[in-house]
Amino acid sequence: MRVLLQRVSRASVTVSEEIVGAIDAGLLLFVGFTDGDSQKEIQYFAEKVVNLRIFEDHDGKMNRSLLDVKGSILSVSQFTLYGDCRKGRRPNFMAAARPDEASALYDQWNKALTMKGIRVKTGVFGAMMDVELINDGPVTLFLDSLSNPVL
Repeated sequence: MRVLLQRVSRASVTVSEEIVGAIDAGLLLFVGFTDGDSQKEIQYFAEKVVNLRIFEDHDGKMNRSLLDVKGSILSVSQFTLYGDCRKGRRPNFMAAARPDEASALYDQWNKALTMKGIRVKTGVFGAMMDVELINDGPVTLFLDSLSNPVL
């Protein structure tokens, strides 16, 4: 599982010229799944994302979590996070989970975030989407289950 996390002032996702998800202050999450991902990764990263202290406190230090600031999440499925560009000029996406498996994991992911008390908006799985955001900071982090010794 991979999550590209961006702290945003606002973000939205549009499909066929219609806004399908939008948030104000919070996190834009691009999420991708690979074979073998399960509830273990989903639960670990859901807990990690909502509790990361990446929002500023009164002293300007990143010391507050999404829960602390009562922020929202815009969650966008992104199989291209598993693009392998090491050979040739065209990315290889063989490491990305099959669409049926990824769709089920994406639904479980969004439910896990919602169960943490977060307002979650989403894109449309498998659709061509336009994503707009105002990156706050900028703060961008990359979470990867393969590089995490806890999982």
